[in-house]
Amino acid sequence: MLVGLLVAIELVLTAAEAGLVGQPGLRVGAFMLGAFWPPLLVPGAEGLYPGQRFVMFLSHAFLHGSLGHVAMNGVILLALGKALGERAGAVRTLALFALSAIAGAAAFALLSSASGPMIGASGAAFGFFGLWNAWDFTARLRAGLPLRPVLATVAGLVLINVALWLFLGGGLAWQAHLGGYLTGWAAAFTFARLSPRAAV
Repeated sequence: MLVGLLVAIELVLTAAEAGLVGQPGLRVGAFMLGAFWPPLLVPGAEGLYPGQRFVMFLSHAFLHGSLGHVAMNGVILLALGKALGERAGAVRTLALFALSAIAGAAAFALLSSASGPMIGASGAAFGFFGLWNAWDFTARLRAGLPLRPVLATVAGLVLINVALWLFLGGGLAWQAHLGGYLTGWAAAFTFARLSPRAAV
């Protein structure tokens, strides 16, 4: 349902740009209202509506730049979300999505000097990666198994981020990925902790 909502929003925005529904400027309006805008965090800055500087920490995750963008994030959320939901439950999985998106925006605000908008659910998707890796790490540690597979996954995620950052000419919000990923790890030891008997 969550991925369906993300796709539905993007389909409406894409259709509007093609002149099929609404106004062609619908995407711009959606970005103005829901994207994460770092300048709004400056003291004295005012948003377009009350509370925008707080709402944008989560609303940015429901907006994407294209069908390809939402498809990439949607595949990750679907692939990992089903497995995480089976072990942690739907409520905690949705909570992880929200918290990872918020933490991703916070990390972007702290580590990026960009003044333009940040959009996408990739911070939340990396939160799912973080939780899965943390569960695997914990299970392997308890069982006395090698940790190399977990470390290899982390290294792979880093390399993917570097490659995408170069390919996109620096237009990758790696800061949001980092914030979401660390939130996933934190969740594994707090509200999404598995029992010692649970296997990953």
